[in-house]
Amino acid sequence: MNLRHRIFIFLGIALFLSVAVFNFDAPKAQQQTTATPSPTATPEEDDEVIKVDTEVVNILFTAQDKNRRLMTDLKQEDVRILENGQAQEIVYFGRQVDLPLSLAILIDTSASQERTLPEEKSAAISFIDSVIRQEKDEVAVISFTGDATLEQGMTNNITKLRRAIERIEFVPPSGYIGGGVVVGTPPISGKNQITQGSTAIWDAIWITADEVLGPAPEKTRRAIILLTDGVNTYGQKKLEEAVQSSLKSEAVIYSIGIGDNFYGGVDKGVLNKISERTGGRAFFPKDEAELRNAFTQIQIEMRSQFLIAYEPSNQKRDGSFRTVEIQVVNPELAKQKVILTHRKGYFAKTEKK
Repeated sequence: MNLRHRIFIFLGIALFLSVAVFNFDAPKAQQQTTATPSPTATPEEDDEVIKVDTEVVNILFTAQDKNRRLMTDLKQEDVRILENGQAQEIVYFGRQVDLPLSLAILIDTSASQERTLPEEKSAAISFIDSVIRQEKDEVAVISFTGDATLEQGMTNNITKLRRAIERIEFVPPSGYIGGGVVVGTPPISGKNQITQGSTAIWDAIWITADEVLGPAPEKTRRAIILLTDGVNTYGQKKLEEAVQSSLKSEAVIYSIGIGDNFYGGVDKGVLNKISERTGGRAFFPKDEAELRNAFTQIQIEMRSQFLIAYEPSNQKRDGSFRTVEIQVVNPELAKQKVILTHRKGYFAKTEKK
């Protein structure tokens, strides 16, 4: 066999082996591609969510039985997801138990909170001490009456957060003697007096979602923990605007309804509404023990969630608001009246100009 024949035989064998290797490895590569969905933004322009940066929508949700106990064994086939009423194809389903947290604690310091503020501060500090992981999580602290005050910007420094909460206090309007009674001559600026003695809840949520949580890092679970009686008496924004701002910044709202019966107690309806619209829950503690338990429940829920990812059939980047609904399709779970909590929609991305 001459040299030329040997070279042809060698090249033929090399070509055969390269094709075989390619055919052998190709299914593996394809399998890895389909088994590992792109890890798009965790927190939702909805719940939690939701992000459409890669034409994939992510929604975080919790599942609870009729007794409000969290469920951790839900499967993809137990649920379906609808966008604007149309079923969507799920590309990923799994539990999310270790997401970094970006939280904003909003504390109402208006006159109606004068007697409950010490307990609120104490419970908030305990929450930070027990929940925040300095290597992963971050928190901001905001107090509000007619105006919102950033007591502490986003940080993972526990000492700074404790000090920020500790220095929050009720500042009575000029002439205030307690129980809602104001005596004496009001200050020259009537607006300042009105602002100081009022409660602008929706303004506080709107600016927190937009300016504090909006710039938060990607792939975090964003939430507002709102401590108030729910009675909005002042401000430029309405409840719907607060909801929309929260959805756009991917922040869920957990409300803790605390109030003084002298001022009419707590508006449970409005706090339930804003929490449910954004995928959170409202709590109405009757004493300090229940208040601390509310913080505990919030912590558990934020770390016991499922993530659904789907490619929306409507791929238009038109900035429109799209409703989202997750439904239980497992007959047995439906009989058990399983409750799924998530955001009610998201804003689609817009084309970059």
